[in-house]
Amino acid sequence: MTDRSGVGATRRGALGLMAGGAAFATASSARGYETGAVTSETIACAETLSAVRYTQAEREQILSGIDAWLARVEALRAQERPNALCPALVFDPRLPGRVYRDQRDRVTPAPRPRRARPENDADIAYAGLSELSAWMETGELSAQRLTHIYLDRIARHAPRLECYSAVFAERALDAARVRDRERAAGQVRGPLHGVPYALKDIIDVEGLPASWGAKPYRDRVGEATATIARRLEDAGAVLLGKSTVGALAYGDIWHDGVTRNPFNPEEGSSGSSAGSASATAAGLCAFAIGTETLGSIISPSHRCGTAGLRPTFGRVPRAGAMALCWSLDKIGPITRYVEDAAPVLAALNGYDAADPSSLQHGLDIDLAMDFAGLKLGYDPAWFEDAAEPDHAALEAARSLGAELIEIRLEDHPYDALLIQLEAEAAAAFEHLTLSDLDDQLRWQAPQAWPNTFRRARFASAVDLVNADRVRRQVMAMMHEVFETVDTIIGPNFAGALLLITNYTGHPQLAFRSGFQDTPARTLFGAPAGDETALHRTPYATSLWAPLFEEGRLIALGRAIEARLGAADERPALFA
Repeated sequence: MTDRSGVGATRRGALGLMAGGAAFATASSARGYETGAVTSETIACAETLSAVRYTQAEREQILSGIDAWLARVEALRAQERPNALCPALVFDPRLPGRVYRDQRDRVTPAPRPRRARPENDADIAYAGLSELSAWMETGELSAQRLTHIYLDRIARHAPRLECYSAVFAERALDAARVRDRERAAGQVRGPLHGVPYALKDIIDVEGLPASWGAKPYRDRVGEATATIARRLEDAGAVLLGKSTVGALAYGDIWHDGVTRNPFNPEEGSSGSSAGSASATAAGLCAFAIGTETLGSIISPSHRCGTAGLRPTFGRVPRAGAMALCWSLDKIGPITRYVEDAAPVLAALNGYDAADPSSLQHGLDIDLAMDFAGLKLGYDPAWFEDAAEPDHAALEAARSLGAELIEIRLEDHPYDALLIQLEAEAAAAFEHLTLSDLDDQLRWQAPQAWPNTFRRARFASAVDLVNADRVRRQVMAMMHEVFETVDTIIGPNFAGALLLITNYTGHPQLAFRSGFQDTPARTLFGAPAGDETALHRTPYATSLWAPLFEEGRLIALGRAIEARLGAADERPALFA
């Protein structure tokens, strides 16, 4: 292994983290540290990392207990901690003393004219879930034919898009045959009965590949089926395969490739729910499941033009899914149309004792709700330099009867909250850092996980606790904002709202609001290559709502989407 410590040792045990900042320790003894290796000069050098300054006497006092401290660190690292082991401290987005509206589990559909099933397979593949369900109900379409349509499209298009890490064709067809037999016997499980979908490859199904998008786990196989995968099966959905995920749920670079945007395959699809958004946008599944810690549903939906719903933290259980950040991870649907998120979220919703963060709350979605008098919050500053689709979405909401209310968010050091994500993620994958297995990850840029995990070793525990205290301040702020408005609208990444609401646990919906001409872009949106070669690519706008009010998001998002008329356009190369 490459020696990066400069003292003849690998990173395993080469760096010892002290409370309040961090002191370096050289690893050579049996327990990983050489007695007496840490000196007062070592502590003086380490003080800079935590922006503190001690006197020489204080450094000497710290030294008196450093060996015991380092021994505890080594013992902790030797303790087996599987990824599924959650911390004892559990995040709850609900504030003490606050009341959240009780809801009855139901989805009320909106009236729509019935459309006869088209003959063209592509037209069927791109249809919404309500139409697919209606055609199967009338016998115009079978689960087997629909599954064949998607499998054929996957065979033709998925290699170019690099959006599936594994396809389970025979398993899917067997499941579709069972669904058709059940339907013939009058045993319909619900609106997802016989509907094929893609599952993000950090969610396990027993006996099936689950590589987490990362080379160190390339041969990993799921040992138990995740709660949400079991719920989708119970709802009658048919699993087509695993959609690609940026390594360890970050970006669109995975162990075998880079997932592509169907509207411009010269650029990545963003991530980390890269394959879920790409496959859905290209008509390679009826819907897909994504996960989000900080933008992993919203960002690829923005780039690929899908509808991405990040639910309230705790609404959808995560047991059986790879843990990246226990206090932030969320699971939600990625669909072509906003309306389609309703039956998928309904199937996923509900308490699960296997997830310590799971919450029990009903889900009431009325797709035919009236928006007259709905108080829609927005900050005019967000729209000063916003794209035309954002302005169009705002005007569409106004035309639906929503009352626009100006809001302002308080100033807080929002970026400081990132210490929690980085520390939790580094803890979840500590063994990669300490064993040098992080070298196997394809993406090694300064902003990629390997460097983030290494840097997090020097995070101050005191700062981590204080960031959590600021998080509670931000939670209280957002609760106060939502006491004045029913929903918020804005550009996806405006006003730090994506970061804020991921940390407060509030739901967010990104929906296609229009198109822009853009060059091929990097993961972070900067031009990549020829800036004069423009492509027509989708653009999304977002809605945010109070905790547990996803029904409001879906209903309003559906109505705005219909007014704008941008959701029906398909990527030309995969139409």
